[in-house]
Amino acid sequence: MGLRVETWDMLRGKNKNMNMLFMFILLVLFSWLCSSATASVTYDHRAIIINGKRRILISGSIHYPRSTPEMWPDLIQKAKDGGLDVIQTYVFWNGHEPTRGQYYFEDRYDLVKFIKLVRQAGLYVHLRIGPYICGEWNFGGFPVWLKYVPGIAFRTDNGPFKNEMQKFTTKIVNMMKAERLFETQGGPIILSQIDTCNGFYCENYKPNQVYKPKMWTEVWTGWYTEFGGPVPTRPAEDLAFAVARFIQNGGAFFNYYMYHGGTNFGHTSGGPFIATSYDYDAPLDEYGLPREPKWGHLRDLHRAIKLAESALVSSDPTVTKLGNNQEAHVFRSNTGACAAFLSNLDTNNAARVSFGNKQYDLPPCGGTFASDGLTEQLSVTWDKTDYLWYLTDITIGSDEGFLKTGNYPLLTVYSAGHALLVFVNGQLTGKAYGSLDSPKLTFTQNIKLRVGVNKLALLSVAVGLPNVGLHFETWNAGVLGPVTLKGLNSGTWDMSKWKWSYKTGLEGEDLSLQSGSSSVQWAQGSFFTKQQPLTWYTTTFNAPGGNGPLALDMNSMGKGEVWINGRSIGRYWPAYKARGGCGPCNYAGFFTDKKCQTGCGQPSQRWYHVPRSWLKPAGNVMVVFEEWGGDPDWISLVQRTARTVCADIHEGQPAMDNWAGINSGRASSAKAHLWCAPGHKISQIKFASYGVPQGTCGNYQEGSCHAHKSYDVPQQILLRNLKVNLPLQNCIGQQSCSVIVAPQFFGGDPCPGVAKKLSLEAVCS
Repeated sequence: MGLRVETWDMLRGKNKNMNMLFMFILLVLFSWLCSSATASVTYDHRAIIINGKRRILISGSIHYPRSTPEMWPDLIQKAKDGGLDVIQTYVFWNGHEPTRGQYYFEDRYDLVKFIKLVRQAGLYVHLRIGPYICGEWNFGGFPVWLKYVPGIAFRTDNGPFKNEMQKFTTKIVNMMKAERLFETQGGPIILSQIDTCNGFYCENYKPNQVYKPKMWTEVWTGWYTEFGGPVPTRPAEDLAFAVARFIQNGGAFFNYYMYHGGTNFGHTSGGPFIATSYDYDAPLDEYGLPREPKWGHLRDLHRAIKLAESALVSSDPTVTKLGNNQEAHVFRSNTGACAAFLSNLDTNNAARVSFGNKQYDLPPCGGTFASDGLTEQLSVTWDKTDYLWYLTDITIGSDEGFLKTGNYPLLTVYSAGHALLVFVNGQLTGKAYGSLDSPKLTFTQNIKLRVGVNKLALLSVAVGLPNVGLHFETWNAGVLGPVTLKGLNSGTWDMSKWKWSYKTGLEGEDLSLQSGSSSVQWAQGSFFTKQQPLTWYTTTFNAPGGNGPLALDMNSMGKGEVWINGRSIGRYWPAYKARGGCGPCNYAGFFTDKKCQTGCGQPSQRWYHVPRSWLKPAGNVMVVFEEWGGDPDWISLVQRTARTVCADIHEGQPAMDNWAGINSGRASSAKAHLWCAPGHKISQIKFASYGVPQGTCGNYQEGSCHAHKSYDVPQQILLRNLKVNLPLQNCIGQQSCSVIVAPQFFGGDPCPGVAKKLSLEAVCS
């Protein structure tokens, strides 16, 4: 058999109100295909069979009038790159026959050209002739003149309607036949007017006959936008899960509606009140750009399906329970190919299952979910993101006393760590954070509440997982409570057992902003927001010259993460100032991690390494996510070259002039002073000679008189801060330090009676 008409068109939940006679008409129109050529498109209950090959077909809707002919090749190629086998499109009656009997097939309505481009790309076509298409298209695709045909009644067993419909349908079929575009003629059209299941989920759909394949004509990738309404979106994970469940349950064909939505140019948008943009949150956005992570996420899913295709089309699955809400669907072919779908149907909790002598971690199947009480963070995020939102409502009656006194209730949140931001009615109220020694934290602050429903959002932020400690695998993270509100008429409310909603990750993560996504509108120049929490920034830059290592100075920022060309440099947190004891360093005794501390009161880390191998000569993209609030204008990228500083001080010399890297100062005894530039510290002593060294900074050499311990002693002094009556500071790791120039500190006088000096060369890093 060639083409097969199963049912009439049914769009997104619209009622089917078609007479079987219409299907008979189409079957008659297509009957010539069944005997005129040797190529074939058939099916059984598990697969679409094209020229004898059993297939699972992956399709996507791209409507030719909703883009331009110049865009078509790129859209089709990106669909192919995304793993599609088929392009599906409606045929738009009112665009092709705007006036009764006068046809138009040019420019955006050049249907033949569009189909030939699909063929050139090596893809199939699913042609939905309609003639009713719905599609949020003006008048559902019917030309306005049809309304005024005498005796007309749309979409019923009505003679005038059927006559006009047959004329247009015959026109399209004959055109496709003349251009030899059906598969039986060697063309790409393999399906026409197939409607089965349409919706967000169709895993439980069953065909009306057991011998028919399970087909999903419209997998809704998002939804349309109406004027006056918000822009709907659908998470990539949810969409991929729905498709995987459909294939797992025996699906043979599915089509994304839309894969590219495009634009309702002119007066083509229907509704009424359907917006001009028909972006539809599709994998290719309105402009034809890949929408990440949706496009890439689905591409990877399609690869997995194709790798398992031989097994999937060969048998019905064997279903095995792996837990209360977990199961495995296993497909096997006669040749030994095997494929398995592991599912966790629990919307609240992740699960670890055993299958095939291995263990697999399965996240919960939902993105946002609700539960009574507080949930541990890692059990939800599985460390795929640092962020978990805890959301609940606080309803305040008009008789609460604090509304008159202004003594707002005290919110107290106990968290297992590691950082917390508290938002009340969308406004940042405060934050709290722990430390390595004490990751748990407590937030306590009066919060401003109003009469009615108040939105409380707790953003729990992880800052790495434990790697040492007794049974650290049992340690928890996130808001575990109690969470209380004190100062109400009835006393203190314990909110710990309330119903909480949860949302994993950040919206920017869902949009893949870390890669500098062009799917969003970035504010430009001075218009972007500074010193605001939860803000994303992006910029481009050219790589600095040279070969030295590079680092970002993040001192103007608070806390967050930074990416270069899509690669994470890591978390930054310069707002976390170093605490501890940073007194003089004495090497004597036993060393501990609390000894010889430096940088108190300064950022624990200001500089962040940027590998040169991650950079291009020009056009590098940097993305910063700022949690607390910062000013990205002061972020700088600097080359961390090894810098040399020197001191050249004679015995008894009371004073020396200053020059780059050297400051002798004035003292009763000669001192050698080593100074590094701001932001750099002494890391190594390259040269040290007490005697009569020769040369200049960078080219020092030992002379005829040299104290053999002069190299060792300053190195030792600088590393260990020996207490030998030297007014030394801790030099290694410091921006500056001093060394007294006297023979007793260099093993004695190497050449009595000769005027001696100390020459030092140090490396600043």
